[in-house]
Amino acid sequence: MVGVVRRPDPVPCGACAHGQFDLCRNGRYVERGIKQVVGYGSERWCVEIDYAVKLDPSLADVGVLMEPTSVVAKAWDEVQKVGDRAGFEPRTAIVTGAGLIGLLAALLGVQRGLDVHVLDRVGQGLKPDLVRALGATYHPDGLAALTDRVTPDTVIEATGAGPLVFGAIAATAPYGIVCLTGVSPRGRSLQVDAGGLNRDIVLENDVVTGSVNANHYHYDLAAQALAAADRDWLARLITSRVPLRRAAEAFEAHEDDVKVVLDLTAGADR
Repeated sequence: MVGVVRRPDPVPCGACAHGQFDLCRNGRYVERGIKQVVGYGSERWCVEIDYAVKLDPSLADVGVLMEPTSVVAKAWDEVQKVGDRAGFEPRTAIVTGAGLIGLLAALLGVQRGLDVHVLDRVGQGLKPDLVRALGATYHPDGLAALTDRVTPDTVIEATGAGPLVFGAIAATAPYGIVCLTGVSPRGRSLQVDAGGLNRDIVLENDVVTGSVNANHYHYDLAAQALAAADRDWLARLITSRVPLRRAAEAFEAHEDDVKVVLDLTAGADR
């Protein structure tokens, strides 16, 4: 069983009242471990039944992937809902970033039958191997080189890097859909041809949408996606398990890190 993170506000806005609390409009929601209430970081925890999601028992060792998978499940759901207004039939997708969110976005893109291309900076190692194991294509040579060869119908942006964000928006096919999941830092300036970008978006009927968090429906989608995934591939996403007494080690960066997990099991030393 996995617990949903966010809860609707006590005096629900329209979105919260309809179960879309990930789209809360007044900001009075709470999030376990993030905003106002404690998280699930304990050996035992309780959760209201309305916020509990059943996980395939075979996924117990990788169940920690449910929450990040719910984020990309929502992103793909948003893309689908936008596309459905006009018979959108995407064939090609670009995912920018091969961190955990990007790799999970690629997984769900492949499960949708898309030709998925993943962009990142490292030339070799675990991340390219994970992308290729999905049957997707890995590109380390920059966005311009990638978009010279591939014109995506949709982009899942998972870096928050300004040049990639605007480059992805400009690179799509007509009626392209870009979903931004990465969060950019404040204070970094970037020169953008705003007029040209606006012209392209308008004349090509492009759509740019942002996505954060997830509601119960997206957790259900995530559970389905993980259940359909290769277990060995999912296990490779967890590159380190650190016992709680050595928690500081979890914050030490390593080149091939994807997902580092704190192991709360008593006496664990893995």
